[in-house]
Amino acid sequence: MSGAVACVDVGSTYTKAALIDLHDGTLVRRAEVPTTTASDVLAGLDEAVTAVGGLDCPLYVCSSAGGGLRLAVVGYESLVTAEAGHRVGLSAGAQVVHVAAGRLAASDMSDLRASRPDVILLVGGTDGGDGDTLLHNAKRLGNARIKVPVVVAGNADVRDEAAALLYGPVTVASNVLPRIGVLDPGPARAAIRDVFLQHVIGGKRLSKGRRFTGLVRAATPDAVLAGVELLADVTGAGVLVVDVGGATTDVYSALLPDAESESGPRRDVAGTLWRSRTVEGDLGVAVGAAGTIAAAAAEKLALTDPGDRGLAAAAATIALRRHARGHSSGPGQPRTGGRDLRDVRLVVGSGGVLRHGGGAYVLDAVLSDTAGGWAAPSGARTVVDGQYVLAAAGLLANDHPHVAAALVNSL
Repeated sequence: MSGAVACVDVGSTYTKAALIDLHDGTLVRRAEVPTTTASDVLAGLDEAVTAVGGLDCPLYVCSSAGGGLRLAVVGYESLVTAEAGHRVGLSAGAQVVHVAAGRLAASDMSDLRASRPDVILLVGGTDGGDGDTLLHNAKRLGNARIKVPVVVAGNADVRDEAAALLYGPVTVASNVLPRIGVLDPGPARAAIRDVFLQHVIGGKRLSKGRRFTGLVRAATPDAVLAGVELLADVTGAGVLVVDVGGATTDVYSALLPDAESESGPRRDVAGTLWRSRTVEGDLGVAVGAAGTIAAAAAEKLALTDPGDRGLAAAAATIALRRHARGHSSGPGQPRTGGRDLRDVRLVVGSGGVLRHGGGAYVLDAVLSDTAGGWAAPSGARTVVDGQYVLAAAGLLANDHPHVAAALVNSL
């Protein structure tokens, strides 16, 4: 079809394709097929694209197949640069599988290797502040001959020197925390995305040859967050998205900065991130069901429906509680990264259970949660992203902004 593009999300379980009209931003057709990870993901991708009639159209592809993007963060202090790096990693579409703070010891290398990261984000020190820890950790990683690609986004005064000490592929980006309380996620997020595209996609051996690597433009969660950010910009309202999957539950929030307001992210030394994502690797409705049941018991949350709908409601509720409350680095430690979601005006549900009839049940459970230690949005409109438009909008936001805007407006 002339004047159209095909947007494809290659997931771990299903590959979703959407044919988008470039003239008015309408969704012409969509299809969903099993992801063919056992052979070559291109087989499923081509099948999905054929089903929507997009074989002759430009392709915009994102992927979370093969486990997506696994990120380890190495920082200086657990509540400052390591926390800032953790937040930036999540915003880049990564699953943060390991966080280390302080001067790495030789014994720390085994824990880092065991987490099997695809990329390491090395941070530490504000610009002009401590540089010794960043250099020590870079030297430790280099001496251990860690081959995993590293993004260095720490103290500008020693950043290049630290990069020279590393062993594997290195990318240098601006400091994620140039000053205490000032978080600058953009450059590191872009660098992580580039490393994902250059080094990670091909390394997962999802496809023979280089075609698939050349097609993928982003990790799926990164594309979705870009779509969520656009949705907040277009609507001029705070947006909350909860995506319940079989293995994990992701939460995205895009809040409107207001210097006069006390709402929004809690201000702390690790900086304020107005557009945020958290991923809960123990909450899901299929392989993650046992984790959801255990987490519900720990939260004293009753499972009123024993089926997938009830599991999805519990996973969404617990994930929202964690997202809003923030997290603690250990017993007795303060919570950081919390989100004040009271002013959110649009709540979007995503995931197979919600798309297949469970959306109202799950979102009602989330918004009626009064026992979780967070204040739910009041008066928010709820909608289910039944056509996967957020990922498509995120993929198209740079090249076709008016098309992407029309897609999010269709929710």
